[in-house]
Amino acid sequence: MKYTQKSKDEITNGQTTLGIEFGSTSIKAVLIGSDHQPLASGSHDWENRHENGVWTYSLDDVRMGLQKCYQNLCQNVTDKYEVQICSISAIGVSGMMHGYLAYDKSDELLVPFRKCRNTITADAEEKL
Repeated sequence: MKYTQKSKDEITNGQTTLGIEFGSTSIKAVLIGSDHQPLASGSHDWENRHENGVWTYSLDDVRMGLQKCYQNLCQNVTDKYEVQICSISAIGVSGMMHGYLAYDKSDELLVPFRKCRNTITADAEEKL
């Protein structure tokens, strides 16, 4: 697919938006231009693990996966547009639909990363 000069200029001038989604099987990133069309994307596959009775990802998995996903996106931009991302105008981050990270006011993780695969709330759900 041939890119437009406008797309290349928007990347060079930092006039793009980056969307990141932490999905249950992969982390995905997409760079979009002012016309809201995708310019480039990247991804990183990952797998949750069962620890202490909870399906989770370690924070190291989150950080490393995000870095690899972004690195993949940057390589896609370089390959496609022959420029590098130096800045962007906005970032949006989404987590999996039923997952969450709970932090205290000191930014310490209160509980392991929880994901929708967990069924530890079944008793409470039944009572409700």
